[in-house]
Amino acid sequence: QVQLVESGGGLVQPGGSTRLSCVASGTVFSIETMTWFRQTPGKERELVATIDSGFGTDYTDSVKGRFTISRDNAKKTMYLQMNSLKPEDTGVYYCNADIQDYTARVRNYWGQGTLVTVSS
Repeated sequence: QVQLVESGGGLVQPGGSTRLSCVASGTVFSIETMTWFRQTPGKERELVATIDSGFGTDYTDSVKGRFTISRDNAKKTMYLQMNSLKPEDTGVYYCNADIQDYTARVRNYWGQGTLVTVSS
């Protein structure tokens, strides 16, 4: 069994910062691409940032220069540093990862989501 668990959401003032974490646990042999998605009311879930196994990164245009995705393979953890937050960044942030377990199969997993609310 593999689980992804996010943490770090909460209420943040506009212009503020916060950091999200996503930890993989269970029968994790290796982690390939890891991605943060977010979903805001009335909109489809969108990709926010992604990081591959070689630490290559990509971001949606609206967060470039403000958010930084990173990972620590030893800790099986991905992070999203979010700076200069705007009210439109409000949403549920989901962790997603392609994980190889000890059967050598690669499966895609989702976390349960963590709510980030940007408001004064």
